[in-house]
Amino acid sequence: MTNASRDSHNGLIGTPHCFKGKKFENISVGETGEFTLVYKEEFIGLFAALSGDYNPVHMDKDFAHQSVFRGRIGHGMWCAALLSGAVASVLPGPGTIYRSQTIKFLNPIRINDELTARLKVERKNNKTRLIAMSCTVVNQRREKIATGMAEVIAPTMPG
Repeated sequence: MTNASRDSHNGLIGTPHCFKGKKFENISVGETGEFTLVYKEEFIGLFAALSGDYNPVHMDKDFAHQSVFRGRIGHGMWCAALLSGAVASVLPGPGTIYRSQTIKFLNPIRINDELTARLKVERKNNKTRLIAMSCTVVNQRREKIATGMAEVIAPTMPG
């Protein structure tokens, strides 16, 4: 299993500069990788600014408290961004090309959740060099936040 060191940097548990990409040939079906980040309150405003999603369930404490979630929650699509970070940094790593992602949201992201993106290589296609990976995001309580599948092209040379 691939995992980053436990040093903290902007919420990331790990140091981004230490990651190395893996070539297609060196990736095995069943191989796994993890990428962990603490979801900080400021991520809500940053993601809203980047995406244009200013839904009050994310932005307004009073509104969010009246919602089914009983408090502010993180943007679900932020899980897709976390998975992208895992693919780009851990498995296969730098140089990977993202082809597609499916995602199903199961539980809300809470401020200060420690979220871990878990990847598992399910299939490899030697002809197209595509890799299919199952993806799961879990919090520190081991609750599944999101699940899905990603299709990527591994780097042609290690990063």
